[in-house]
Amino acid sequence: MRYLFFCLIILFNFSLFAQEPAVVEETASKVADDTLVPIQKSLLWKIEGKDLKKDSYLFGTIHMIPSNSFFWPPNTKEAVKACERMTFEINMDDMTNIGSQMSMMMNLFMKNGMTLPKLISEDDYKLVRDHFDEIDMPLPSFMIDKIKPMFLSIMATTDMDMMGGGLMEAEESKEEEKVDEGIKSYEMEFMTLANEADMLMDGLETVEYQMSMFDSIPYKDQAMMLVDAIKMEQDTSASKDGSLEHLVELYIQQDLVALQTSIQEETSGVGEFEDLLLIQRNKNWIPLMEDQMKDKPTFFAVGAGHLGGKEGVIALLRAQGYTLTPASIYEEDVEKSKE
Repeated sequence: MRYLFFCLIILFNFSLFAQEPAVVEETASKVADDTLVPIQKSLLWKIEGKDLKKDSYLFGTIHMIPSNSFFWPPNTKEAVKACERMTFEINMDDMTNIGSQMSMMMNLFMKNGMTLPKLISEDDYKLVRDHFDEIDMPLPSFMIDKIKPMFLSIMATTDMDMMGGGLMEAEESKEEEKVDEGIKSYEMEFMTLANEADMLMDGLETVEYQMSMFDSIPYKDQAMMLVDAIKMEQDTSASKDGSLEHLVELYIQQDLVALQTSIQEETSGVGEFEDLLLIQRNKNWIPLMEDQMKDKPTFFAVGAGHLGGKEGVIALLRAQGYTLTPASIYEEDVEKSKE
């Protein structure tokens, strides 16, 4: 149960960050105001100034990454050690809360007797069922008709074999040689560091709030997202690598501008609900982050898609008077960052 619950959380958060990216070229030239958009290639940012007695840190995660691509950017572990609290989008300790687990499981399903066949045409429904017949599912197939389509769209474009192997190995084994394949989660890795250091654990949202966002998007729109996601997956699988691989490439480069531009240029999927899924959440987080930083030095680990842009967390914190500087920048990029 704990493993399945964590899979659901990771899949949902991944959907808010990993949209099918457009090809990004010369992204820096598209950014007009470098005081609002982080041009420097860095996943780790130091937060200081204003009324803070000690520095806090902000890290942009990718919720799922192939194990052989996982890396710790420079200074990350040192920044964790300098903090007393680890804060995620949701408190990862909720993974062990039976009440939260059951609440989330119940909220996976559409209400008022709505089912997928009522939302889409027969041809589109056959497309969906045929697609799920071809992939391994962590849930029984008979539940597909009742699960909220937005969640199904996540599963439709995620390599469940890879994810299952990686997360199970991460939970069941600490031997690095056994995690050569599959998926790793930065949240799980940071949680391990926090537990080893006996840090406080906190979150910026609740599981219930994240799940409620499914209900904020009409089921009909969710169903069309599902069909479009499967069609896009089929159209692109034969001609190019999937979105995860491209996102991982940008992530390893620590290129927040390219990641942000990819999301902004996305014209399908959940793009029209960007304000609900991204911008408003960023704004909600700022006062909570301020309170936590004033209390004690805090390490914030949230999806990298939340950091960049004029309404990203970095820009919003700067607007409140904090100084944010890149802390995981590589030596060869130091001089460039001073320009």
